[in-house]
Amino acid sequence: MTHQLRIRQDISDETFAPFGTLITRPAEAGQRQFYSDWLGSASSGLAPVFHVNRIEPVRLPGRLDKLEKHPHAAQAFVPLDVSRYLVTVAPSLASGQPDLSAVAVFELPSTLGVIYGRNVWHGGASVLDRTGSFAVLMWRGAADDDVFLPIPAIEILPSDDFRIDTIASGQGH
Repeated sequence: MTHQLRIRQDISDETFAPFGTLITRPAEAGQRQFYSDWLGSASSGLAPVFHVNRIEPVRLPGRLDKLEKHPHAAQAFVPLDVSRYLVTVAPSLASGQPDLSAVAVFELPSTLGVIYGRNVWHGGASVLDRTGSFAVLMWRGAADDDVFLPIPAIEILPSDDFRIDTIASGQGH
């Protein structure tokens, strides 16, 4: 039987802190938010890579069958053209493997970005409602920049108060 997991809508600095940080805009004009401390590399010989992606929307219920982590550096996702999106994270066990009993899926609005901390298990980017794009900053150059791990399938279900929008009308994927 496939494990099922409901999307959480309680994303906050506190709920996300074990996995990284949220990227938020300043409250007032003239202010700046700095995230430089999050974005360094733990290894020499790596270089920053900045790219923009385009992602097709997921249809719910969804399926999660692999996780990934980046052992040497953090990875930042800044929404450029996104309605809503999902962030999937898992804490690590003492062995370094993901704790599959504690996987969490959060729904985020387009006004928040995320930085996954170095070595944090997470799912691939998932957008809701329509095709979307993110600006992504990460460090590359080691043979094991990306670690992918197949996992037993987890079915991702909407929360009880989840807004369906175009997904329910068949316009999503």
